Amino acid sequence: MKVKGESRLNNNSRRWYQASEFAELAGVTVRTLHHYDRLGLLKPSGRTSSGYRLYAERDFAQLQQIVTLKFIGFSLKQIKNILDRDTFDLPTALRIQREVIEEKRRRLELASRAIFKAERMLATSDEPDWEAFAKIVEVINMQNDWEFTKKYYSEEARKKIDERANQMGAESIEQGQRDWAALIQEVETAVREGVDPASNRAQALAARWSALIEGFTGGDPEIAKGLRNLYADQANWPATAQKPYSDEAGAFICRAIEARREKAGE
Repeated sequence: MKVKGESRLNNNSRRWYQASEFAELAGVTVRTLHHYDRLGLLKPSGRTSSGYRLYAERDFAQLQQIVTLKFIGFSLKQIKNILDRDTFDLPTALRIQREVIEEKRRRLELASRAIFKAERMLATSDEPDWEAFAKIVEVINMQNDWEFTKKYYSEEARKKIDERANQMGAESIEQGQRDWAALIQEVETAVREGVDPASNRAQALAARWSALIEGFTGGDPEIAKGLRNLYADQANWPATAQKPYSDEAGAFICRAIEARREKAGE
């Protein structure tokens, strides 16, 4: 088999693969390879003297990038822009892809738990618990709506957040979400009832609020900084990202925390 032209990757591959063989080994179709070729995503590293596509061993790495980025949610156009960058670094790209997939895995686990709970309820009752289905929608939408928050945290902070999430487990994370939902509802009620931020009731709410924030940050200043940046930029959040509490509730809890600090002499 004669190879026509030099490899675009300039690799010294010991072996060349025809499109059908490469596709079978990689678990994709020849049609997909042709499509990626037309888009300029994965050009064959060489061609036979008859013009048939030939792929080199290193092309598996290029295909892996495409498949993984597509799985994460990037469009083929976005993937091409990423892979075309002069600064593209394979080790860094693999690490980032792994971190994104691990985060998706944790979120999918939460969705899986919510669906399993709905299954159990349905198995023990003739009447479906529609609130369980609402919870599934909430968890899945949460995954999509809050991806933007990552940009407010440094790489170091994101890594620490991932580590803490792994240590806590999905059940603890879900409990934390329930605790936040209950607390926010209580704060909104206090606002409607005109509760004094310096009152004992408000101080108790402020203490719980601070404790939940501490539970998320673990006292790490880098994570706390990212959280502050996130909420300081609420005006620029995507339209799909619904604020977890009203502006009035946010102002109330800030005054309550400040009053709590003054009482403590901080």
